[in-house]
Amino acid sequence: MEAELTALAVSGATTLVGLMVSETWTQARDRVARFFARGGDQGSAVEELGRSQQELLAARAAQDELAGADIEAEWRTRLRRILQDDPQAAEELRCLLAELGPSVDDNHGASVHNSISGGVQNGPVVQGQSFSGLTFGVPGRVTPEQGASGQ
Repeated sequence: MEAELTALAVSGATTLVGLMVSETWTQARDRVARFFARGGDQGSAVEELGRSQQELLAARAAQDELAGADIEAEWRTRLRRILQDDPQAAEELRCLLAELGPSVDDNHGASVHNSISGGVQNGPVVQGQSFSGLTFGVPGRVTPEQGASGQ
C-alpha cells in the first residue's frame, strides 16, 4: 500500500506543478487549495500555492530545472504526508487528478503538449507519436526515390 500512496503522491505533485504553469491554473487553484486545506484555512493554502507558482515561473524563466524539481519535491512530500495521515485522502486525490489532470482518449492514449524554446532550429522539428513515411527534402540532393531518372 505504501508504494501505491507514493506513486499517487508523485502523480499528484507532477500534475500540480504542470497545472501551475498552464493556462488552467487559475481555475484549478481553488480546487487544489481545498484539498490541501483539508477543512482548515483554505486562504493559507491558496497563498502557499501562489508562492510556489511564482517560484516555479521564475525558475522556468531562468531555466533553473533544479529549483523546479525542488518545488515539485516539496509538494510531493506534502501529498505523501496527507495520504499517510488520512486514508480517505487517497480517493479524493484520485478524483482530483482525474478532474484536473490531462485528459485521456481511450483510442489514442494520453494527450501530450510539446513545446520548443530557446535556440534556433535550422530544420524541421517533429514532435509526436507513431510517425511513418516522413520525408524531408534537402535542396540539391537526389532522394533514392528520384534516382537517376528524376534528374
